[in-house]
Amino acid sequence: MDESLRAGIALYNAGEYHAAHDAWEGPWLDLESGTDDERFLHGLIQFTAALHHARTGNWSGATGLAESATAYLDGLPSPYRGVGLAPVRAALARLDADPVWVERRAPPSLRYDGEVLTPDDLRFEAAATAARVLATEYDYDSDPIERAITFAREEIEGGERTLFTTTLLEFVAAQSARSLVYRRLAEHVERRDREYADVAGLFDA
Repeated sequence: MDESLRAGIALYNAGEYHAAHDAWEGPWLDLESGTDDERFLHGLIQFTAALHHARTGNWSGATGLAESATAYLDGLPSPYRGVGLAPVRAALARLDADPVWVERRAPPSLRYDGEVLTPDDLRFEAAATAARVLATEYDYDSDPIERAITFAREEIEGGERTLFTTTLLEFVAAQSARSLVYRRLAEHVERRDREYADVAGLFDA
């Protein structure tokens, strides 16, 4: 859960509210309903959904989700699992009272262990989660992303942090150049697959 939590927080702080929601949804669905962890993730998911609706002019959707998110987070300590909830609760109260405020002011940053996480701060496993949800969010083919994650793990197990690890991290962090980084990543994957096929062919009789 921790890496997905960090991934979602970093995406949220980058303005990727819908992608943040997706980063948290998988672990949330695996949790028993009504537990503190389930209520915590459910509240964060509905918080980001409320912001998304407010930003797209769905005021009734925003206020309804703000109300239910507040209920899910009610009674949880702040911070919870390292996440400061006081700014979230304040933003939810504002959304419930006046969802148009998001057009006048940026939502609060989310802090993890007191720090405002950004995509540049993510460790590999959290970055891999972020890469998957960003690929879905922006309709990139997920296969090169999954292959790159596999190759990056091979690099890490071999004590390296080179081609695939670095390029995946760039894909997550480079908002304005993400398409360019994706094309480069897909080319690296295709080349590595060819190299593996060539080596396998050496042992074919």
